[in-house]
Amino acid sequence: MDRLFGGLEAGGTKFVCMVASGPERVVEEKRFPTTLPAETIRQAIDFFSPFARRGELTAVGIASFGPVDLDPASPKCGFITTTPKAGWAQVDLRGSLVRALGVPVAFDTDVNAAAFGEHTWTPDNVSLDPFVYVTVGTGIGVGVLANGRPLHGLVHPEAGHLVIPHDREKDPFPGCCPFHGDCLEGLASGTAMGQRWGQRAETLPDGHPGWELEAGYLALGIANLVYTFSPQRIVLGGGVPQHAGLHAAVRRRAQQILGGYIQSPRILKDMDEYLVPPSLGNRSGVLGAIALAMAGQT
Repeated sequence: MDRLFGGLEAGGTKFVCMVASGPERVVEEKRFPTTLPAETIRQAIDFFSPFARRGELTAVGIASFGPVDLDPASPKCGFITTTPKAGWAQVDLRGSLVRALGVPVAFDTDVNAAAFGEHTWTPDNVSLDPFVYVTVGTGIGVGVLANGRPLHGLVHPEAGHLVIPHDREKDPFPGCCPFHGDCLEGLASGTAMGQRWGQRAETLPDGHPGWELEAGYLALGIANLVYTFSPQRIVLGGGVPQHAGLHAAVRRRAQQILGGYIQSPRILKDMDEYLVPPSLGNRSGVLGAIALAMAGQT
C-alpha cells in the first residue's frame, strides 16, 4: 500500500485538510472556516489524528497564510507572525500539529506550497525552474521555486507587496494594504477591488472599467516578477483571475510593458503557455502541502 501523507492548507478564510499519496489517490478531504486559532487548529488535529493513531500517516505538510517564520534556527520557526488577521499573530501552527500528531511536519507559505504542488504534480512543469505561482484573492501572494525548492531568505518572498506605479488621477483609490497602502496587493487584490467599486470582484460585469485597471496592475506585477526571478513559467491563480478574459488581458499588457526587452520565445511568441492558470485548480495549496510532506521524507 502507498504511504499516506497529510496536507493542510491553512488559509485566512478556510482550512483544507487532506490525506493522500498524490492527486490520484485522495483518501479523505475536509474544508472548514478559519475561525479562532484554538478552534480551527483543533479541527485540523481531529481530522488527522485517526490516521496518526493507526500508524498510517507518514508526515504532514502545512501550506500557511502568512507572514510566517521559516528560519530553522528561530525559536518561532513554524509560527504565523505579523498577520493582520485578528487573533492569529504569533500562533505556533506547526508546533501544534507536531505535538498532537507525533509525525514530521513540513511548513511553508501557502503560495510557496502551491508553486511546489504545481511543479511536482504537473508533468509539463517538472522541468521548469525557476517557477512562480501568483494568487490573487483576498490578498496577493507570490511563491517562488528555485533549484527545485521553495525559495526562502530573510523570511520568504512577499512580492504581493511590490511597489508599482499608481496614477492617482486615473485611479484615486488610495489602496487597502494596512502596511503600505497602494502596493500591488493594496491596489489589485480582491479586497481592493471590492473597496474601490463597492461590490465584490466576482460581481463586476464584463466590460466594467475595473477589469482593465486590474489587468494593468497585475501585468505590472508580472513584468516585475519576470525581471526579478526570470521564471520559466508563471501560474496565475486565485479567485480574481477566474474572471473570463483576465488572463488574456494580463498577457497582452505584460508583453507591452516588457517591450521586447526579454528576448525569449516564451515571452515574445508563447505567452499563452507562459502565464497560465493553475492545473490543479483550487487544490494547488493542499496538494502542494502533500508534496512538501513527501519531499521531507525522501
